[in-house]
Amino acid sequence: VTYSYDGEKNALNDVSLRIKPGQTIALVGASGGGKTTLANIVTRFFDPDEGRILIGNTDIREIPKETLMNKVSFVFQNSRLIKASILENVRMAKPGAAREEIAHALKAAQCMDIIEKLPNGIDTVVGTNGVYLSGGEQQRIAIARAILKNAPILILDEATAFADPDNEVLIQQALSALSKGKTVIMIAHRLSSITDADCIYVLQDGKIAESGTRSKLIERKGIFTRMWKNYSEAAEWRIAKEAKA
Repeated sequence: VTYSYDGEKNALNDVSLRIKPGQTIALVGASGGGKTTLANIVTRFFDPDEGRILIGNTDIREIPKETLMNKVSFVFQNSRLIKASILENVRMAKPGAAREEIAHALKAAQCMDIIEKLPNGIDTVVGTNGVYLSGGEQQRIAIARAILKNAPILILDEATAFADPDNEVLIQQALSALSKGKTVIMIAHRLSSITDADCIYVLQDGKIAESGTRSKLIERKGIFTRMWKNYSEAAEWRIAKEAKA
């Protein structure tokens, strides 16, 4: 596929890839490289200028939008909840869901510590009477919503980007539960979250510059190797700083 926002510079330039059912793939690279654009095109937020996307050998332009949306779940880096109860926020993913289903999804998403501290449990309305959740807590509620939806394709866009260390551990556990049996497309800056991906695609200037498993990419000593080295050094610096503090 090829796509341009302005008709002048291509955000994606002749990108081709194949994701097998049940695979987890990761999209990495510098900001502006095309990661989010590629994820948006996969879900038909907009259509490519050239090329096509197939799901099960069917062009997604031939799939009704409602049907396509039922096949895909999203967890964005900055998930927000509506001013409603926790129960209703999660039930948005499946309007006919029973209370027990919603409770099960919240438990799978590591949300029970959140529910236990709220005055009315899952019936507590977010955003009223001083009831507010942190970004990481909202993220876990959003994951519960995706677990309830149980769509076969999952897109994670920097899902742990704004989480504090405690929430990040719980979010990773929740994402692990959510990802079981799914086809997963991950966009990540925190390279530690993609070490087990079946294939990592390095995007640069709208093109796939490298692809492979983490170990294979590190062996190539190319773009990903530099990214991994920089990420590891930054992580070690943060740990050293925290230990000193």
